[in-house]
Amino acid sequence: MAFNDLIRDLAIGDNVYKYFDLNGLNDARYNELPISIKYLLEAAVRHCDEFHVLKKDVETILDWKNSQRNQAEIPFKPARVILQDFTGVPAVVDLAAMRDAVQNMGADPAKINPVCPVDLVIDHSVQVDHYGNLDALAKNQSIEFERNRERFNFLKWGSKAFDNLLIVPPGSGIVHQVNLEYLARTVFVGKDGVLYPDSVVGTDSHTTMIDGSGVLGWGVGGIEAEAVMLGQPISMVIPEVIGYELVGTLNDTVTSTDLVLTITKNLRDLGVVGKFVEFYGTGCASLSIADRATIANMCPEYGATIGFFPVDKRTIDYLTQTGRDVEYTQRVENYLKAVGMFVDFTNDSYRPTYTTTLKLDLGNVVPSVSGPKRPHDRVELSSLAQDFTKGLTDKISFKSFGLKPEDATKTVTVTNNGRTADLGHGSVVIAAITSCTNTSNPSVMLAAGLVAKKAVELGLNVQPYVKTSLSPGSGVVTKYLEASGLLPYLEKIGFNIAGYGCMTCIGNSGPLDDPVTKAIEENNLVVAGVLSGNRNFEGRIHPHVRANYLASPPLAVLYSIIGNVNVDINGVLAVTPDGKEIRLADIWPTRSEVAKFEEEFVKPQFFREVYANIELGSTEWQQLECPAVKLYPWDDNSTYIKKVPFFDGMTTELPTQSDIVNAYVLLNLGDSVTTDHISPAGSISKTSPAARFLASRGVTQRDFNTYGARRGNDEIMARGTFANIRLVNKLASKVGPITRHIPSGEELDIFDAAQKYKDAGIPAIILAGKEYGCGSSRDWAAKGPFLQGVKAVIAESFERIHRSNLIGMGIIPFQFQAGQNADSLGLTGEEQFSIAVPDDLKPGQLIDVHVSNGSTFQVICRFDTEVELTYYRNGGILQYMIRKLIQ
Repeated sequence: MAFNDLIRDLAIGDNVYKYFDLNGLNDARYNELPISIKYLLEAAVRHCDEFHVLKKDVETILDWKNSQRNQAEIPFKPARVILQDFTGVPAVVDLAAMRDAVQNMGADPAKINPVCPVDLVIDHSVQVDHYGNLDALAKNQSIEFERNRERFNFLKWGSKAFDNLLIVPPGSGIVHQVNLEYLARTVFVGKDGVLYPDSVVGTDSHTTMIDGSGVLGWGVGGIEAEAVMLGQPISMVIPEVIGYELVGTLNDTVTSTDLVLTITKNLRDLGVVGKFVEFYGTGCASLSIADRATIANMCPEYGATIGFFPVDKRTIDYLTQTGRDVEYTQRVENYLKAVGMFVDFTNDSYRPTYTTTLKLDLGNVVPSVSGPKRPHDRVELSSLAQDFTKGLTDKISFKSFGLKPEDATKTVTVTNNGRTADLGHGSVVIAAITSCTNTSNPSVMLAAGLVAKKAVELGLNVQPYVKTSLSPGSGVVTKYLEASGLLPYLEKIGFNIAGYGCMTCIGNSGPLDDPVTKAIEENNLVVAGVLSGNRNFEGRIHPHVRANYLASPPLAVLYSIIGNVNVDINGVLAVTPDGKEIRLADIWPTRSEVAKFEEEFVKPQFFREVYANIELGSTEWQQLECPAVKLYPWDDNSTYIKKVPFFDGMTTELPTQSDIVNAYVLLNLGDSVTTDHISPAGSISKTSPAARFLASRGVTQRDFNTYGARRGNDEIMARGTFANIRLVNKLASKVGPITRHIPSGEELDIFDAAQKYKDAGIPAIILAGKEYGCGSSRDWAAKGPFLQGVKAVIAESFERIHRSNLIGMGIIPFQFQAGQNADSLGLTGEEQFSIAVPDDLKPGQLIDVHVSNGSTFQVICRFDTEVELTYYRNGGILQYMIRKLIQ
């Protein structure tokens, strides 16, 4: 390696380790770098072999102060990859299919084997079919094993067939919380005894949660992650780094959720897409690692690549609290101090050089929620009722619903489970403590328990139309809720543990009770969900719930009791059975009250107990039998696991590059089309193309399961692409998963229209607005359009990960020039489009688009690096990796 002269010894206890001492570069620029950039520099120095990583790459990073302005490209090799089962199943399917392709090309299939360590957590994101019962957890887990035995069995096969693949069995927790509490190494120990900072890329955009503990991590497409597994570095443009200074302390009634919603809005307003955000300032010292992780988790919602908190004394305390031993914590602290990556937030003079800075006084944060349709639309809690009421009758937008004024006060009496109540606009029909964002944080989880305790003691209960659930991120949450005596109070009002997974936040809320559903449908009610999640896009949480608000766990409990978001939070919230009027102060715990519970009941022994045998799994997991073979024995009759067609007919030679000629527009979309709109997610509708396919294979409706569970079958996923009921397509006469087949004028399910184009040999493209592909980093949001025959997307702008995923599947991302879009160019989407792709295409090149109406306009080709162009010329990133490995 080029920088072996920087290797030094570091004695810790009885052990002597080695590390690359970056101070030995003797370059004053190193001390000025943000810590996150130092992590990139260390990886470049350690991997510098003048092949994957060059000395000039090291210089580019070291010269960050200047190179950040020049769109300079660098390689980065993360320490590990993390997968959740939703994206992990397709990744393992792809690797298995790649092995078949390699064997068919006459090479050794064993070459397809992870080089980089891979942690795969079976997220167990069960649908909340059973709730409000003390046995909800057992019932849901039993159903989930029954439904997904084949999927689990496939993953267990993968853990044996591939080296370096660690599987965390189902029922263990949410991937990001397990990553934070257990999988994170903080400082890695290499096989050669070399220490280096932990860094990770994951197939979920909320991988960034780990940045709260000083591990550098972010989400990538599943396709890109697979290339990293096989030893390929990530090619990235060296980022600008926004320094976010935090000062002061939070007020007594404010939660970390209120803080993160405030930060999310501020950073969205600034504009940080594609940038690093690094937090500093004396206010950081007052935030627990769980608080920091909550902020880092919401990084995709404010649009940055990472939201990073460097390691400090508080991090070391957290590692101790979560069961790491003394040698571990000493290794972390001593190494990071030796290389200048350990900080003291209490030192006001600590101020690295940043691209620009932002400042927030924590004392100015007020209780907040976010919604009703996007996570960055923050609303002060005191203004929620007014904001919702105004939005009911305002023109349809991200904040409003377009009801007629005479319909805005409609209510209907509902009897459910023997209790009667009025249901109207704003009624909370789902209240869920769910998702990785908040269930990792003891302060807000204990606060939820305290609200429940006060409610029970006051004689209050949830409204009869509210579906409640509690899905902790790990078993540790259960331990401290039990130890504190708060879990029985949560159970008393219906917040029973339904399972360990993201559940409601991912759309697995399960059905509402029939009387509630009927009332909503017959009266066109805009009902609400209140959940402690990170995603509230319309149609995601539940198809009948149009207004969804992100809120802290205690607010989820509180609103289940209030029963409507259209209530003045500063007024009377409820009335006890004996007639006492209850206001917020009567039921809301203070931060000091919560802190006492946290100090007493969140113990290191709980983490040790939960994680001691986590890789062993349940009895059901242990009893799974899988074949001990390197090539997976595909079952042609399986509707869960199917060999993908991505590599069919692949040869060692590069495919012929072709132009896009006379393409029709499959979809003409507006702004903020998310991966929730694109990628198959949630339950499979009984009227969908996917349902028709399953029925043709003899699957009954009760066994359709979810798209997430069937991500290992491309036939179903292709049919579920763009199947979101809230998709707004300008080519369709109504909202939903339909489009117009231009040649015939027929309105069809999107898959059926795409298939007609494919059968006729006609390419398809997509027109879109700003932020195309924002949301979760779902690889099927690129794989699905590829299988539907989409050759290119022309959008005003792209979300970072989704653009990468499109390239990884061989779909070209074109971007309208500044100030232009489909409407300004007079495009209806009914035209045909021809795009000549030159053989000598360059990153960022302007390309002519010829339209059948006789007009021509230019678009920016959003291949941002030469490496991305190489992937495209190979037909995709995985095809490139196969050819590279067998050469």
